[in-house]
Amino acid sequence: MRTAIPITSRPLDLVYFVFFLVHIPATLLIDLQALYPPWLIPYFIRALPRLYIQMSNDPLIGSVLGLLGDSKPFVWFKTFLAVEALFQFPVFILGARGLWRDSRSIYVLLLVYAASTTTTTLPCLSVLLATPTTSAQTIANKIVSVTTFQRSLLLSSYIPFFVIPFIMTIDMAYRLSRLVTTGIDAADEKKAS
Repeated sequence: MRTAIPITSRPLDLVYFVFFLVHIPATLLIDLQALYPPWLIPYFIRALPRLYIQMSNDPLIGSVLGLLGDSKPFVWFKTFLAVEALFQFPVFILGARGLWRDSRSIYVLLLVYAASTTTTTLPCLSVLLATPTTSAQTIANKIVSVTTFQRSLLLSSYIPFFVIPFIMTIDMAYRLSRLVTTGIDAADEKKAS
């Protein structure tokens, strides 16, 4: 049995661990409100996305919450939020626990999570980049738009949720490849002896 290496001695695992811990409250308090029945959400928590939308004009969260017009064109994003609730949220907890314990058995789940998250975050970044910049015309025509500051704010908050899972995908694929190679080599050695 191998001895667990402290998480502070595993820099990438520490980044992933903190990433999961930070993601838990953001998911529960902001992202998943589009899925909760309204009567379940206390007023002060319901106000959090409204404050966030006032500051950022996030076309994704704002639309699925019905704060920025018709939410129907964003049914795909609501589906991504369901994936976040049913798959990603449990992974935040299991992943943080597995990383804390230095468990190599968590690598497969983290690879699946990271590849899925990278794939679902990329269209969100595309929407943010394609959202029109606020102008007199977008205001007059009531088109959802963002200021240059808001776009910078949104990209600075969404990009880490793309980059960290992207790095995690490559890292976990590499770790699993090494483990599989080690296992194959050990099996070959056992057959040869």
